Amino acid sequence: MSVVSFMEKLLDGVDVEWKALGEVGVFVRGNGLQKKDFVESGFPAIHYGQIYTKYGMSANKTFTFVSEELAKKLRKARKNDLLLATTSENDEDVVKPLAWLGEESAISGDMMLFRHQQNVKYLAYFFQTDAFQEQKRKYITGAKVRRVSSGDLTKIIAPIPCPENPKKSLEIQAEIVRILDTFTELTTELTTELTARKKQYNYYRDQLLSFEEGEVEWKALGEVSLPTSNIRWRDSSKTYRYIDLSSVSRESNTIIETSEISAKNAPSRAQKLVEKDDVIFATTRPTQLRLSLIDEEYSGEVASTGYCVLRAKSNEVLPKWIYYYLSSTDFKNYVEENQSGAAYPAISDGKVKGFRIPTPHPAEQARIVAILDKFDALTSSITEGLPREIELRQQQYEYYRDLLLTFPKTDGEVTA
Repeated sequence: MSVVSFMEKLLDGVDVEWKALGEVGVFVRGNGLQKKDFVESGFPAIHYGQIYTKYGMSANKTFTFVSEELAKKLRKARKNDLLLATTSENDEDVVKPLAWLGEESAISGDMMLFRHQQNVKYLAYFFQTDAFQEQKRKYITGAKVRRVSSGDLTKIIAPIPCPENPKKSLEIQAEIVRILDTFTELTTELTTELTARKKQYNYYRDQLLSFEEGEVEWKALGEVSLPTSNIRWRDSSKTYRYIDLSSVSRESNTIIETSEISAKNAPSRAQKLVEKDDVIFATTRPTQLRLSLIDEEYSGEVASTGYCVLRAKSNEVLPKWIYYYLSSTDFKNYVEENQSGAAYPAISDGKVKGFRIPTPHPAEQARIVAILDKFDALTSSITEGLPREIELRQQQYEYYRDLLLTFPKTDGEVTA
């Protein structure tokens, strides 16, 4: 059955009215709660930042608490309230929804609750649609901190099926929520599976890369890598493709994008020329520990940051042997122990090249690398394995979410 015919059967001839949120419910702003107010146990409380970092689309328990005394002074969410984080650093996240299914809970400033008589998860799903996002964008203000006011949110219109018959309306909303929950659960199951597989992969990677002293020869990275070249801006018209470690994915270690630089616009950190099979590694936070293996696509005249670039002596180690060793728990621990600096902790290029790795025969390296490649594809590849499956399921969910929550408007119903 197509989505269109399913919706026709579900609605059974009833009207869907696009109503301003100000007609559907009321917005109440949170107050007074700060992270420093959290205590081990007490009255349930939610800080607006946690909507981005700790919660999914719905929840019935809090992660944090405040004292009973402070709670008396704070505004509180009730079951079926829609909680909204009203400030963010980017347009996509601002007004991120949390369908609250638990008991009374205190809420912070920079968030508000929307109190209504609808199915709260139905509204939360709608707040994620393109139809909502398109309306929201018109009301976003602020430069560094982006925000939307409660007054502007009241103008946004949402589809309410059968508004004159609340019982029927909630039945329709509940069925739409049931379908979308099924899609969400499929994605959640795959994500949980991926997390488990990553832990398994990390364990076996570390085991495969472990050798006892005396079993094989151990050498410093500096001993098994070749010198690399710096950029020389002799020709002002010369351009390079530029890889910044901030454009490398933390999950897959793949390069997401490059830019074009010349002597006129090159950032000071654009210092190195890289070649195919070089391993680039970020030595300074916040990008520290990001790394990537340069593949065929980026061979040629490509520049990178002045962070650590490791070019393998191919007669001694495989480039991927270095790459996988920089992904290991041993190396992460080494970085933690050897970095310095307060605001932006960093490990020096020299310290990185002082890290010792085992150097078994290249044939043994190739055997282990082949095993790790298979694990890596399963847990990190965006063209195969679980990440690809999750991406497809997410696209499927978003497609049906927007179809199920996009109803035609009558002539009198126009976007605010």
